[in-house]
Parts: sequence; C-alpha cells; structure tokens
Amino acid sequence: MNNTLVLQPPKQSATKQRSPAREKPVTTLKEHIIEIISDSGEGAQRCGQSLGSIAAKMGNGIWTVEIIPAEIRPPARSVAGASGNRIRIGSGYITNGGDETDLVVAFNEQVLLGRVRDKALKPGCIIMLESMWRENSDPAVVRSYVETHDMLVAAGYKVYEIPMEKECRTLVDDARRGKNMFALGMICSLYSLDMKLGREQIALTFGKKNQSVIDQNIMLLDAGFQWAEANLDFKYRIPAVRSKEAQIVVNGNTAIALGVLASGMEICAMYPITPATSASHYLSDVFEKVGGVVHQAEDEIAACTFAIGASYAG
Repeated sequence: MNNTLVLQPPKQSATKQRSPAREKPVTTLKEHIIEIISDSGEGAQRCGQSLGSIAAKMGNGIWTVEIIPAEIRPPARSVAGASGNRIRIGSGYITNGGDETDLVVAFNEQVLLGRVRDKALKPGCIIMLESMWRENSDPAVVRSYVETHDMLVAAGYKVYEIPMEKECRTLVDDARRGKNMFALGMICSLYSLDMKLGREQIALTFGKKNQSVIDQNIMLLDAGFQWAEANLDFKYRIPAVRSKEAQIVVNGNTAIALGVLASGMEICAMYPITPATSASHYLSDVFEKVGGVVHQAEDEIAACTFAIGASYAG
C-alpha cells in the first residue's frame, strides 16, 4: 500500500460474518449515521441523496453531509479520493450530521482508509466493503485490499465483504453505472425502509432519462434489497411518524440560494467550485424570474470585484 495508517483497536472485538437466520431479529434504534463512499463518478453521492429522501418521506429526521475528495480529480482507488454522503437518520428532529459513523458502504478499501484516517468511523463500525478487489488481476491491488481488510478486522470493525460488482454484472454490463442503486437497495433492507418509496425516488431521480434507465435502476435497487435480505444477518428499524404538513428535503446550498432570494439581493457573482457550485446552479434556474442576475466570473477574485463594482453602481 502507498499509505500507512495506524489503527488503534477499540474495545469491541471483531465479529465474524455469519449466515443469516431465517427470520432476522429487527433492532429498533433512535438514530444511526450511515456513509456511502466511492471514487468520484461511481454515484455514492446520488445514493446518499436518495437514501435521505426516502427516509425523510417515511417521516424520519435526516441530516446529510457531502463527503468531498481532498484533491481535485484524484486518481481512482486513492485515500484522498473519497466521494459520497453521510446521512444521519433519526426518529425525531435532527440538527447536525453527527460525529462518528455507525455503518459505511465502501466501494473500495482506499477511500475507506481516508475515512478511518479522518476518525470518521465509530469504534466497532459496521463496514460493507466491495469484495471485487480480492480477486483483482493486479497483485498489488489484491495485497492492498487484503492488508486493509485484515487491519480493519483486527481493529475491531465489523467487516462484511459484499460482492456488489459480481451481483450487478448478472443484471447489467457496466456495474459502475448501477452499483450505487444496488447499495441503496441493501441499505433499504438493513433499515427496513419502504421499497415503494425507494422505487418512486428512483423514478424521480432519473425522471429526465429514458424509461429503460429508470427500469434498470429499479431492478438494481430490488436486487440489492433481496441480496441483503438473503445474506445479511442483521436488520434495523428507526421509528418514524409521517408529517401531516407538506415538507421539503433541501440541501444547504439550496437553502443559501433561497436565503438570497428572500433577502432581496439582485446579483450573484460566483466562480463554480465544489462544494458551493449547486447554490449558483439553483439561482441560475430561478433568479431571473424575480429580476436577479447570476454572473459566472473567471475566478474568485473577479467574482469579488464584480460584486463590489455592482454595489458601487447601485
């Protein structure tokens, strides 16, 4: 491996994966923090956003936090390349993303190491780890995967190796374009989420795509759910009460954009860069309808000077 991390074993001992019982006991929780992480472009953020929406529609309190790569365009399978979402789901009102993750779905072991390095995982955290790397054609990749897996187990994390790539390839040619929905199906099973809402969320998420794309992603969602039901030996439930009033699921950037609209501002000068870009994207769609202007500058300094000049001009 290129990166060496020292993992301090928590007090809990590792638990080996077991065959699931015919009827799995369901543990009721007040809240849980879940992460889905992958390389950029593998859809972990979309999976996390969909999970948050499904839980919210069930009546749970939620808070999501984007996990942004530490580098611009990091190489695949790099510690600095973790991209995804943290989703805190509760039975009541949630006001922040929490400190430590209870369960993480990771598409490779390197992005997982980045989260361990950041001390983002709770001692004894459940790790659902893509197992395809154990059989990779590159011996260095296999060695990295095995060493990391064994370190995590020795440190007390509960590691479940999941053949996501293999299972998805039985349904689609390019698992990279659907593994995130398979992961979403697994999480829906693990947290007893409403699959009808899950299918509706996929139809909404891919609503601008061809119907065949929607059908394929629903198929992968169902496959992940059924795989988890048949192969995993634990299940949770976070009680929820559906609101009697209409509510919205909104991220922080959209909330900022709504604040701009409510404040009476007339100009947004910006340079698009993660994680702020979506605020200007939203304003680009709606600002002109209320007389506002969005100006995309060539860099941050130009955006600042444009805004200052606009303020002097009145």
